[in-house]
Amino acid sequence: MNNSERLVVITGGTKGIGRALVERFASEGWPIATCARNEDDLEILRKEINDKHKVLIHTFAADLSKKEGVKSFVEFVRMTAKPVEILVNNTGVFNPGSVLEEEEGALEQMIDTNLYSAYHLTRALAPSMKQNKSGHIFNLCSVASLKAYPNGGSYSISKFALYGFSQAIREELKEFGVRVTSVLAGAVKTPSWDGVDIPEERFMKPEDIAETIYTSYRLSERSVIEEVVLRPQLGDL
Repeated sequence: MNNSERLVVITGGTKGIGRALVERFASEGWPIATCARNEDDLEILRKEINDKHKVLIHTFAADLSKKEGVKSFVEFVRMTAKPVEILVNNTGVFNPGSVLEEEEGALEQMIDTNLYSAYHLTRALAPSMKQNKSGHIFNLCSVASLKAYPNGGSYSISKFALYGFSQAIREELKEFGVRVTSVLAGAVKTPSWDGVDIPEERFMKPEDIAETIYTSYRLSERSVIEEVVLRPQLGDL
């Protein structure tokens, strides 16, 4: 089965790492299904990818922090009638703060977005991968999944949970030929850091994360990178 007959699903595909991933896989001829909350951003993405790479890109406006949004996106993905070969759970939100002082609802917001979106989407799409005995799931965790840090607050909690989820499904799916990779990245230059007075060279490029994911997928089916840690050359911020 060649690339054009299979589908890459990337959540949060209009900005940052998600956008870099869409570009990377589109450059290799992969059809893509992606979602974001803003329809205008999706329309811009669809036009630019079609013009540049001449590949099929399916876009859908959805808020994956809500279970109904995940269900709608799943139905949309299934309507493409292509088997999902790669799922990248990239949707996420980062709100700094301390556990004891952050705003009420911060934990719920970040758990809904950073954990439950990946949980519900994977539960919906992974069974077909399991049945086909093929596929690769990438979960965008964080170095915050490994070690709490000042002002990390509920973000660290949500990313610890996502890392645990990723490890759990790795165990469940390995005997069925479905690979699972936890991507634990440090600071990447994305819109989450807009307005912060930090030199750009202290951040990793989104394209570096996308290239790491693409290269990880390209390994033979006999190997899997279970987890990969990426940090800025000068260390964490």
